[in-house]
Amino acid sequence: MTSFAPDSLVLNSKLPLWYQVSQSLRASILGRPAQAPLRLPTEDGLAEHYGVSVLTMRQALKELEDEGLISRHRRRGTFIEPTALRGAPVKLLGSVDAIVAQQSGGRTAVLQHGPEPLPPGVAEYFPGLSEAVAFRRLRCDDSGEPTNWAENYLRPELADRIDLADLERWPMTKVLRDVLGVRISRITDTVEARLAQPDTARLLRVPLLSPILHYTGVTYDDTGRVVDVVRIHYRGDRFSFTVTMEAP
Repeated sequence: MTSFAPDSLVLNSKLPLWYQVSQSLRASILGRPAQAPLRLPTEDGLAEHYGVSVLTMRQALKELEDEGLISRHRRRGTFIEPTALRGAPVKLLGSVDAIVAQQSGGRTAVLQHGPEPLPPGVAEYFPGLSEAVAFRRLRCDDSGEPTNWAENYLRPELADRIDLADLERWPMTKVLRDVLGVRISRITDTVEARLAQPDTARLLRVPLLSPILHYTGVTYDDTGRVVDVVRIHYRGDRFSFTVTMEAP
């Protein structure tokens, strides 16, 4: 039986290995093509793939099992749950792969893209630019129910290299890092509660002024330059955020 092939991962020595592996595998699972196999490789195979111990791999798999993304069966193996909830709580612990996992899952449609004047709240991150290229995308779960919509503002020289087909499969963060080769140094996140305005209410099919989780992510490259600002509007009844701070 063919096994699902997860994406590769560059490990960060400053973060727990099990956490990095679980988030990378989570992103691979949520962003998998519809026809991808549901069976995962063995623990030994996954440990070799990620370059970690079997014990670390076992801890990462337990995290995904507790979340309901996978199920483990003695003698049969480990399988992706085809009906796993795509809007499960996201745990952020300083990993870019956690951001990729947060933004993965379901079906994504590119609604609009093109150059636009920089709006208030975004222009400050792009000094010297009067406009950027905006990408607007709608994400739905496997039943077709809208879960969130995103608007990214990118520098034109990066936007010109993006294939829209990649944005229908992967989050922008993954496209920037793994397709365009941008060396991402950090991402600054802000999450706040807002009320759904007309455009958001229409796209997410919720009543006007419903509670919305409004996420802003600012992505910096290794020179300290902002390459992407994203604003994601999540349905408040489908998402929650958990941030864990570990003491040394």
